[in-house]
Amino acid sequence: MKTEELKLTQEWDKVFAKKDEVDHKKVTFANHFGITLAADLYMPRNVEGKLPAVAVSGPFGACKEQSSGLYAQELAKRGFLAIAFDPSFTGESGGYPRAMHSPDINVEDFQAAVDYLSCNELVDPERIGIVGICGWGGMAIQTACLDTRIKATVSSTMYDMSRIAGNGYFDSDDSKESRKAAREAINKQRTQDFKNGTYLRQGGVVDPVPEGAPFFIEDYHDYYKTARGYHERSLNSTEGWNASSGTSLMNTRLFTYAGEIDSAVLLVHGEKAHSRYMSEDTFKLLKGDNKELVIIPGAVHTDLYDGGDKDYIPFDKIESFLKIHLK
Repeated sequence: MKTEELKLTQEWDKVFAKKDEVDHKKVTFANHFGITLAADLYMPRNVEGKLPAVAVSGPFGACKEQSSGLYAQELAKRGFLAIAFDPSFTGESGGYPRAMHSPDINVEDFQAAVDYLSCNELVDPERIGIVGICGWGGMAIQTACLDTRIKATVSSTMYDMSRIAGNGYFDSDDSKESRKAAREAINKQRTQDFKNGTYLRQGGVVDPVPEGAPFFIEDYHDYYKTARGYHERSLNSTEGWNASSGTSLMNTRLFTYAGEIDSAVLLVHGEKAHSRYMSEDTFKLLKGDNKELVIIPGAVHTDLYDGGDKDYIPFDKIESFLKIHLK
């Protein structure tokens, strides 16, 4: 398969510290749309035999130097070969125009990561899982609906991006009138973009936080706009997505076949996260005794990005779940 030559940063520029117990290198692979994806590969040291493996991505609008890399490195420390990748059109990955998204292409991104792991000589192809964070938690579940090579899926602090795009936060805009207004605004912007020959960016996380803003805006600001999680290649930290990029998600519904996922699924969410309802509602769609929902007491949405101030990410649970179902 033809791949694009990407210019990848070689120095350590993550928002988390490097662990001595883990080896790290940059890798690339192509998806079926011909887009070359960039990934960080993390591997435990002093291991023998073929390893179980996981592909990690998210949150939606983040980059692999943020949460996904932290998860991948920690899982490598615990015995997995793990890759954290940038989705198409974002971060160090290829694809043009930049700052675009599509549920079809993003599911393919996860499948391409599984392609790479399945053919890696260090990996046991029968022991592959995926981990998605925030909006990519939803994409992970959507991929598990399709890809039977995936034996276990972990979704952390999940967003159903199609529900947000179509209904708004907390389903507050779930009406024909609201959706029509959103469609008209986006399509008007498409016309303007074509006239201008460029794409208007909608802006990342708002800075400063407006007075009276909902807590989840403060929560995102505390991660993406501070030293805690800011990264120059993160759309959420900088200029955000293209303003006209949301039509595919508005016109699509994820999880149509969620009830047909035979492989194992673990949903993890914070007790106090504004997004908790999305994991709880999605869990109701799943069937089988290999599906679990874990609620972390006291945790808000971004606490599961990096652990917050109390190490909220349940890595012991995630490790045991993956090891059980990636036997």
